[in-house]
Amino acid sequence: MGSYREALRAAHLEALERDPRVLIIGEDVGRYGGSYAVTKGLQEQFGEQRVRDAPLSELAFVGAGIGAALGGLRPIIEIMTVNFSLLALDQIVNTAATLRHMSGGQFGVPLVIRMASGAGRQLAAQHSHSLEVWYAHVPGLRVLAPATLDDARGMLWLALQDPDPVILFEHAQLYNLEGELSNPVPPIDLEHAALRRSGADLSIVSYGGSMPRVLQAAEALAADGIDAEVIDLRVLRPLDMATVLASVRKTHRLLVVDEGWRSCGLAAEIIAAVSEAAFYDLDAAPMRVCGAELPMPYAKHLEEAALPMPPKIIAAAQSLLRQQL
Repeated sequence: MGSYREALRAAHLEALERDPRVLIIGEDVGRYGGSYAVTKGLQEQFGEQRVRDAPLSELAFVGAGIGAALGGLRPIIEIMTVNFSLLALDQIVNTAATLRHMSGGQFGVPLVIRMASGAGRQLAAQHSHSLEVWYAHVPGLRVLAPATLDDARGMLWLALQDPDPVILFEHAQLYNLEGELSNPVPPIDLEHAALRRSGADLSIVSYGGSMPRVLQAAEALAADGIDAEVIDLRVLRPLDMATVLASVRKTHRLLVVDEGWRSCGLAAEIIAAVSEAAFYDLDAAPMRVCGAELPMPYAKHLEEAALPMPPKIIAAAQSLLRQQL
C-alpha cells in the first residue's frame, strides 16, 4: 500500500537519480519538504543546488526555470496552488509556450510545472479553484492530470522527456489517496485517456480529483442497475477524443464531470467535440455536472454544495437515462 503523495515523491527521487540535469525549484520545496510533503527529504539527499527553495515570486522562479531549461537543464517547478500560478501567466503563456514557434523551431523549453488544484479542504477562494482549462486552452503546452497512484508515479519522468513545457496538475484531495502501486508501473503514455470502468448504458468522462467521486457514483449506479463506463481523460491537452468517441458510440449517452466552472469550461469543449463528431450516435442530449459558478466558499457545507459530489453525478446519470432524442 502507498499514497498518491508517496508515488509523486518516488517519481521525483527517480528523476533526480536518473538524470543529473533534473532540478526542483519552488517555494518551500527544500528544507520544509514541499507544501504537500512531496519533496520531503530530497534536499538532504541531493543538495541545495538541485532542490532549490525559491523566493515568494512565481513570476521570478518560473522565469528562472525557463532560463534553466533553455540552458540545457530539466527543471521541475512546483507552484503551491493553481491560483498562485496566475502570477506567472506571462512566463508560462507568453514565453514557455511560444518560444518554439517564435524561434522557428530553434529553441524548446523542456520544463515541467507542477501545481495543486481543486477544492475540498476549506481553503476558500484563493486556494481552491480548478483552472486546468485555462492552460489546456494554450497551444505549446502539454497538460496532464494524474488521478491514480500509477499515473502520479509514471507521468513525471515521461513529462521530463518532452522537449516542450508540460503542466502537471495534482488535485490536492488526492495526496492522501491510498492504494496499491503497481510494481513495475504499467506502461503510461502522455497521449491517451484511460478506461477506468467498462459499461454499456452511459459514458461518464472526467479527470483528476473528480475521478474518485465518479467511480463512487458509478458503483452506486450499478447497484441501481445502471452500467456506467468511466473514462479518465488524464491528458487535457491534447485531448484524446478518439477514446471518448469510441465510448460514446458504444453507450450512446454522455455525462461529463468537471470540478471547474461550467461556463466556457472543459466539459463544454468535450460535449461540443462529441456533438460535432458523433451526433447521430447519441440517444440523448449530453449532460455535464460542474463546479458552481462562484468563488469557492470557505464553510464546509457550502464548499461541498459547490462541488460535483457523487449525489449530483448519480442524479444527472439517472436523468440522462430517462431522456431520448
